[in-house]
Amino acid sequence: MSTGTARRRRTPSEHAQRHAAAARGTGTLTGVGTAALFILRRNWLRLAIWALVLASMIPVVYDSQQQAFPTQAARDAYAQVANTPAVAAMTGLPYAAGSLGGILVIKIWMTLAVALAFAVVFLVTRNGRADEEAGRTELLRSTALGRHAYPSANYLVSAGLCLATGLLISLLCLSVDLPATGSWVMGASIAGTGLAFIGLAAICGQLASTSRGANSLGVALIGLFYFIRAAADLQAEGVNPSAASWFSPIGWAQNMRAFGEDNWWPLLALAGLGLAGCLLALRLESTRDLGAGLLPERRGPAAAGSFTTTALGLALRLQRSSLIGWFLGAAVSGLFFGSVAQAMSSLLDPENPFARNFVGTGHSMLDGVLGIFVLFNALLAGAFAIQCLAAARSEEESGRLEQQLAGSLARGTWLGAHLLIAVLGSGVILLLGGYLTGAASQGSAAPALLAGACLAFWPAVLSLLGLQLLAFGYAPRFTAAIAWAAYGISVMAAMFGGLFSLSEDVIRATPFGAIPRVPAEDFSWAPLAVLLLISLVLGAAGMGRFNRRDVLAN
Repeated sequence: MSTGTARRRRTPSEHAQRHAAAARGTGTLTGVGTAALFILRRNWLRLAIWALVLASMIPVVYDSQQQAFPTQAARDAYAQVANTPAVAAMTGLPYAAGSLGGILVIKIWMTLAVALAFAVVFLVTRNGRADEEAGRTELLRSTALGRHAYPSANYLVSAGLCLATGLLISLLCLSVDLPATGSWVMGASIAGTGLAFIGLAAICGQLASTSRGANSLGVALIGLFYFIRAAADLQAEGVNPSAASWFSPIGWAQNMRAFGEDNWWPLLALAGLGLAGCLLALRLESTRDLGAGLLPERRGPAAAGSFTTTALGLALRLQRSSLIGWFLGAAVSGLFFGSVAQAMSSLLDPENPFARNFVGTGHSMLDGVLGIFVLFNALLAGAFAIQCLAAARSEEESGRLEQQLAGSLARGTWLGAHLLIAVLGSGVILLLGGYLTGAASQGSAAPALLAGACLAFWPAVLSLLGLQLLAFGYAPRFTAAIAWAAYGISVMAAMFGGLFSLSEDVIRATPFGAIPRVPAEDFSWAPLAVLLLISLVLGAAGMGRFNRRDVLAN
């Protein structure tokens, strides 16, 4: 055989390129299984935490309501209190409030459904628009992946989170001897809410050109559909749903009515919306350039204002939508807490051990209820502060921090701006929530008193921020996990420590458990001073380490 006709041996790189080209030619979904495994590997811990935390609320809440309403007479009395416009707007129509299953729906269904909606919006954006923005999608498409393989895998993994969460919720409902049909409908309705918002989040990822914009659109849709559902429930005739509730996917899922009528057919509409949204998103992806969004970028001013060019001004500009949302949420929750305080205090039995553990050691049940509402406002402020400071890590992770530090901006000034927003913003939420709780309490408490009682929890919030700063300095990649884990532990101890038979010393060792709940408990300066000192030490250590370590992007 002559050398001219001999077949040349291909190098490994040529073989890889040939296989990649062949794979790309087989279809737009080629490699979707491999992409799904990749997404699972990146997100398995996040997925497990979301599913386990949401599902674990079922036995906790169910056990608490069994102790709070041990007799049918107590449940019937609760049904009368629950059948109010405030409860309908916040948690949905109380269609089966005289049963343990119906009470469970009132207390936890809306929280779980909306929380899962948030989870899938953030997950779809993280593995969709955020990866495209960072350039990872382009890198993955250069290998043996079809055009739509990675987004399709993203939607499938998100759907898996919804189904796993719904299944766990149903199994835990069955484990506490709730009716079987209602238990399955309970899990399915929550999973269906998540499936619907996968489709909506997928479309948001095609419209926006940044992950921040996609998340903002998704969160805005959650808020819009929540308020449409709330307005519809306010227009309902008794416990019969209004036709307006069908304009919201949350209303569709709510109308499955677990432990009531147990309707299955709205699940088809929820799954259909999710599937239609994903298919539309894939179609839209085919019509746009990689990295671009369908919505045109809004042209800003020719030159930034003098305040926007500062570290604080830029941080405020980036977080303004989130700040507005949190402040509105604090106002709504404060008004709701105040409006139901008297009704809740008349419902709870002072001799019930659960009620005593839950509302504290106040001289009256009303003081105890107001004390727990003060704690709720503090928990809201804590979540805001952690989420607000987490924006600093997002800026570093995306690579934008390096650009900002390339000039004359000092590291301490940049991080201090984000910290200042978290500190002052949490203080505003505490004061706003406390004052409006008092104002809406129909004379049960002075607004100024409850505003001060809420502000007393500020050191607890600052101690969590100090821990978050410490993690940001020493373990930046695990900052969010550490901060939210500490927050969750403190919430569980402060809210349910008595139910879990935790000692008073253990509860007082957590940030939110250490602060006295005025007016249910006598005020003391000592825990505030200790928490302030801890926050200063942790924050200083974290800031010092951040000034010395490398900037870590991705």
